[in-house]
Amino acid sequence: MTRFGLSIPLVLMLLLGAAEPSQAETQTEKGLTFAKAGKVELKLDLVMPKQGDGPFPAVMVVHGGGWSAGDRGQGLKFAEFQAQAGYVAVTIDYRLTTDHRFPAQIEDCKAAVRWLRANAKKYKVDPERIGVIGFSAGGHLACLLGTTTKADGFDGDGGNAEQSSAVQAVVSVAGPTDLSTDDWFAEKWKTGMLLALIGDTRKRKPDLYKRASPISSVKRGAPPFFFIHGNTDKIVHVTQSRVMAAKLKAAGGVVEVLELEGEDHLMKPATLVEALTKARSFFDDHLKKKQ
Repeated sequence: MTRFGLSIPLVLMLLLGAAEPSQAETQTEKGLTFAKAGKVELKLDLVMPKQGDGPFPAVMVVHGGGWSAGDRGQGLKFAEFQAQAGYVAVTIDYRLTTDHRFPAQIEDCKAAVRWLRANAKKYKVDPERIGVIGFSAGGHLACLLGTTTKADGFDGDGGNAEQSSAVQAVVSVAGPTDLSTDDWFAEKWKTGMLLALIGDTRKRKPDLYKRASPISSVKRGAPPFFFIHGNTDKIVHVTQSRVMAAKLKAAGGVVEVLELEGEDHLMKPATLVEALTKARSFFDDHLKKKQ
């Protein structure tokens, strides 16, 4: 396990359970296939309120792991956490860089959003109120979901092409936003993870590094964003959230930033839980219908 890729979800599994009022309040379906990419079946786990007719807002959880490790199980506790607050929540798998280069990862995330809309009636989802939260590398993918449109060419062929892959709220937890510079991340990202993601060096493929950077696709009309980042993060420097937030604001976007004092990429458990409770409030503000 990488210290920075898998730690956040494992902390969630241990701690968010303490806030869980009752298993009877939600129901879970595991291993639902949302797309097929060649021979790869992509699956998600879905958690929804057991009571109520809906439609409910939805939140999708995207795991971390440096794009090369991890799976949907890491996000299950946060999905349960959201479902207890009246959401349909899904945690997804996506193709990893062990076998697949960019843009496979964002294509899979977009396919999952389209699947949610295609199955909105079955799972009581409000198709106009879908948010996403991503951790570390998953934060990068969540940001791409929020800044790119079909015209950017990342929708892929994962099915349900008639549906939109747009999201209405984004939370990034310590996610990279600009891959085109080399002054913000640990050496391991440069020599291993980014090379595996893109398939070549930044010197040889500068345009692809730029295309893979959420900051490059910021435009007017982006959904609300909430950035959570430790201000002493030594893996993904906090400037990655700061510069992205500034560019979104300059484009007229609604943006919140929570910098966690003295926190590294591996945040203290209690601090992380408090921050994710604020993330749930952010989703409430932007995805739930006002009474």
